[in-house]
Amino acid sequence: MKTFLYGAVLTALLSTAAHAETIGVSMAKFDDNFLTVLRNGMQDYAKTMKGVTLQVEDAQNDVAKQQSQIQNFIAAGVDAIIVNAVDTDATTAMSKIAADAKVALVYVNREPVNVDKLPEKQAFVASEETLAGTLEAKEVCRLLGGKGNAVIAMGELSNQGARMRTKAVHDVFATDACKGIKIVEEQTANWERTQGADLMSNWLSSGVAFDAVISNNDEMAIGAIQSLKAAGKDMKKVVVAGVDATQDALSAMQAGDLDVTVFQDAAGQGKGALDAALKLAKGEKVEKKVYIPFQLVTPENVKTFVAKN
Repeated sequence: MKTFLYGAVLTALLSTAAHAETIGVSMAKFDDNFLTVLRNGMQDYAKTMKGVTLQVEDAQNDVAKQQSQIQNFIAAGVDAIIVNAVDTDATTAMSKIAADAKVALVYVNREPVNVDKLPEKQAFVASEETLAGTLEAKEVCRLLGGKGNAVIAMGELSNQGARMRTKAVHDVFATDACKGIKIVEEQTANWERTQGADLMSNWLSSGVAFDAVISNNDEMAIGAIQSLKAAGKDMKKVVVAGVDATQDALSAMQAGDLDVTVFQDAAGQGKGALDAALKLAKGEKVEKKVYIPFQLVTPENVKTFVAKN
């Protein structure tokens, strides 16, 4: 009887161990509002899963540190890796490291280069960046009546998302309905609120005339708003647009300062990345690109999104 019970307990322990999975997560940086929501959403989701453990690391916006984290995850024997890339142009090397080690890898939020040619057991989970720029630009065009001057605050130029969102804005303004809008300035503020504020201050001191500020994300848009208000500008005469629908952005919209943003489901991306990582670790099939929909946010529907990010 004792032998039988010992065997049953051992079997149960082995079964539990077989289902326990550790996922290494390398985030580009922790000090970012949107990425914090993504990271928290992923961690909260993992807590609902029996036997799933996340090992989350901050790459501190350092490509070399992120590659080292990936190598350390592999050495530690993780079942899969999730990466929010510091520099999307560096993802080819990261993919090779994981592929050579035969460890599943999922990129989240920031699109890797050659995404359609990712190795086996690798995938990308995010929202389709072109749609974000398109939704943002079309609403700005509508608010301006298809005429006026616009400035664009871009994210990090090494980031595929920044390039795609910016191109989408250009494409919208090239259409017949919006070709009366001229882009008079276009510079990077690296996704940062402080840099967005500094960039706007530089434009204002240089005498740049514009009717709209189009930002690749909410943080830079909020920075621009801060500088506009500090300069005594009437916010009712300037259209300001961002992307992400962060809590700070939604508050700015309710205060009448931000006119447009685009909801990017941060927690949804985190959950989707974890689901994909677990499936790939088990040898299951996953689409190379898994998209979580973007949604336009305006003062008319802002209350719908207040609790989402």
